Amino acid sequence: MTSAERRRQILDGIGRAAALAKRDPGEVQLIAVSKGRAAEEIERLIDAGQQDFGESRVQEALAKWVALKKRYPETRLHGIGRLQSIKAREAVELFDTIHSLDRASLIEALGPEATRLGRTPGCYIQVNVGEEAQKGGCAIADVGQLVAEARAASLSVLGLMAIPPVGLEPSPYFALLAKLARRHDVNGLSMGMSADYQAAVTLGATAVRVGTALFED
Repeated sequence: MTSAERRRQILDGIGRAAALAKRDPGEVQLIAVSKGRAAEEIERLIDAGQQDFGESRVQEALAKWVALKKRYPETRLHGIGRLQSIKAREAVELFDTIHSLDRASLIEALGPEATRLGRTPGCYIQVNVGEEAQKGGCAIADVGQLVAEARAASLSVLGLMAIPPVGLEPSPYFALLAKLARRHDVNGLSMGMSADYQAAVTLGATAVRVGTALFED
């Protein structure tokens, strides 16, 4: 199956899930997770019409996307991995959206860089919905405080992001994130990956992060 066929298959799945939830599929942003993928693979998806891509590591993203952005200025790059505060300047320069804002120290690093560079990426507050010690994301109880701190730092808070625990039914965790978003007056929900993006869409996802299902084997 080609990259274009895989992309159409995912978009059709988003459309079916949105119809079930009586939503407009145009409200859902498909992010192609391109970490670990060569520029040639990414270009095939761009040629198929894909514009949003996700990278986990700043250094890998820099190695590929400085050149890709010059060739394809219409593309949008999303930082989806845990972000070190020392990488704040590079992250602000490189990413159009950061999905992993999860602590006050990162807000303190990103805010001044955004002001200095005159560039403010959209940000999602990452929430550790499964309360997993090994996983990034703020505690559920800290969501409101981080949203307020990010807004006070003049960061653009788009919504909340989460990755449910592996091996468990994801829908309750997606529903929890949607409930938290309503409670804290944010609209965006970055949730859902290759195996569960349709469930995420039915529960309100506005951005899904799909990797394996999009790229050719």
